[in-house]
Amino acid sequence: MRKPLLRLEGLTKAYPGVLANDDVSFQIGEGQIHALLGENGAGKSTLVKMIYGLVKPDKGRMTLRDRPYAPAQPSEARQNGVAMVFQHFSLFDALDVAENVALGMENPPPLRDLAKRIRDVSADYGLPLDPNRLVGDLSAGERQRVEIVRCLLQDPKLLIMDEPTSVLTPQEVEILFRTLRQLSAEGTAILYISHKLEEIRALCDEATILRGGRKVATCDPREKSARELAELMVGQILTPPERAAKPRGDVLLSVENLSLKSNNPFGTSLKDITFQLHGGEVLGIAGVAGNGQDELLLMLSGEIPSPAGQVRLKGQPIGQFGPNARRLRGLVTAPEERLGHAAAPDMSLTANALLSGAARKGLVKKGFIDWKKTDSFAREIIARFDVRTPGSHVLARALSGGNLQKFVIGREIELKPDVIVVNQPTWGVDASAASFIRQALLDLASAGAGVLVISQDLDELLEVADSFAALNEGRLTRVRPAKGLTVEEIGLMMGGAHDMHPAHEDAE
Repeated sequence: MRKPLLRLEGLTKAYPGVLANDDVSFQIGEGQIHALLGENGAGKSTLVKMIYGLVKPDKGRMTLRDRPYAPAQPSEARQNGVAMVFQHFSLFDALDVAENVALGMENPPPLRDLAKRIRDVSADYGLPLDPNRLVGDLSAGERQRVEIVRCLLQDPKLLIMDEPTSVLTPQEVEILFRTLRQLSAEGTAILYISHKLEEIRALCDEATILRGGRKVATCDPREKSARELAELMVGQILTPPERAAKPRGDVLLSVENLSLKSNNPFGTSLKDITFQLHGGEVLGIAGVAGNGQDELLLMLSGEIPSPAGQVRLKGQPIGQFGPNARRLRGLVTAPEERLGHAAAPDMSLTANALLSGAARKGLVKKGFIDWKKTDSFAREIIARFDVRTPGSHVLARALSGGNLQKFVIGREIELKPDVIVVNQPTWGVDASAASFIRQALLDLASAGAGVLVISQDLDELLEVADSFAALNEGRLTRVRPAKGLTVEEIGLMMGGAHDMHPAHEDAE
């Protein structure tokens, strides 16, 4: 038995109309790697915010090393040995590693001394970092190392990690797991939040599962299957039916020898991108964050124009058309960034439905918005995609990340496009919602649409894709049949161990 480090007793937190956490109690032992599981909206984020001092509980209490623990703010949590690596990195691209680490410390030493400590700590934990490199030049995996090393320099007793592997290759995941196991062996407890259940089973000693704000189970995840864990989280999981093999249709989207300079100083320019997408086909494109995925989606959506003739939809050049003109012609997109790009945070779900559905759904006539028809469209999305919200009047920012993702993907699918391009379609989404979104994309392909899925989730790509390619430093590998590819092979391709010639689709 491990000596208890942190005890939660009856933690309760309510917001208007929502009981986020309801009488949650469990404990984390010293050196334990403890998973926190639950579907979107189950209360994980609120619970972690209470532990880290971002939110004050309405009821209940916490004890840390047998002493009352009630941090009023994150700095107080850090002083008590509680550190957190967030899902979204809080780093400044224009500053170097040492400067970013200093900004996250209460009393940073001189930069020269700090640089030496960064080198020493990163080497000790197998996370090599150059303190003088600009963060904007780092890969996603290296950026995560910055966040982790910043925490380790403060000698934490409890390290909270939120979806830590969502931007890593399989090889980087292995490095991270070695580091976490080393920390555990040295007595540091880790509270690990992830939707990747096989990772939980491989890494964690114990798991606490939340459903609807309440704790429903604490178990040893190594003694459960991934399916059993998922069913504890969300109830019964439906297995999607096998897809019947059928011949592909005509080429719907073609990109030929496209090179595009990124307008982001820390972005990745596209180099000689070539591929074809057929009707009824799901093409999966993998890549670690920062290798050109955002630029590829911006180019396909029309937010960045492309040279004449290099992008064609149903044989017609569309490089000069913007997003609305492309939507009207049958090409829709759903970007990775939910708030601010895919959805306007301070607009209602009805207004957000209008933003992409105006032309294709006929929501504007002679310059006037048909609000009744627009609201009906929003409510159809909410109903079909099980978006948990009080109604279509709710602001987009009020939804949990997973529910907003269901709304955004559902909105584009409901436009009945010829081609849909989605970036990270199930990012941060629980197992049940992810299964639903993937099945909706497969259904669209079965109806004859071309589906292009850009994702860092390799299991997802292997589940849905008919054909596969990887982006690395703005270049696309040769498109290959997805059947027979292993996660290890894909991971190497994502990491750059593949041919760098322009992609040409395999002959059938």
